This record gives sequence, structure tokens and C-alpha cells, in this order.
Amino acid sequence: MKVTYDKEADAAFIYLKEKIEKGEVKNTISMNDNIILDFDSNKKLIGIEILSASKVIPKNTVSQMEIA
Repeated sequence: MKVTYDKEADAAFIYLKEKIEKGEVKNTISMNDNIILDFDSNKKLIGIEILSASKVIPKNTVSQMEIA
């Protein structure tokens, strides 16, 4: 698992597998205004995007994320 943070977009992405290839995400579900789930063709959860991450995730946690 890897977590990245895009400061410009204020978005965090949690990779539930080593690398998500282009086109691998086959279904996306918005859980609410901040959480988006990405699934592969086997309906397996492979990524989680957190929008407005600095407002949702504690600042000390955001600062420890890999900057994308």
C-alpha cells in the first residue's frame, strides 16, 4: 500500500496495490463529497481518493505522505 498527496489539488490517493496501470480502473464510486473508490474489472477495490484531504486528514498525517 502506498499513499500520495497532491498539494495543489489537496487530494490524497491510497494505492491498495503497488501500481495502478492506465485504464485499469473500470468503476468509480463516490461515497460522498470527499471519498472516491476505484475498482478494477474484477470489482476489486484498488484505490481510494480523498479530496480536500487537508480538511479531512490530520495535518501531521498529511505531512508524512509521499508528495505526488
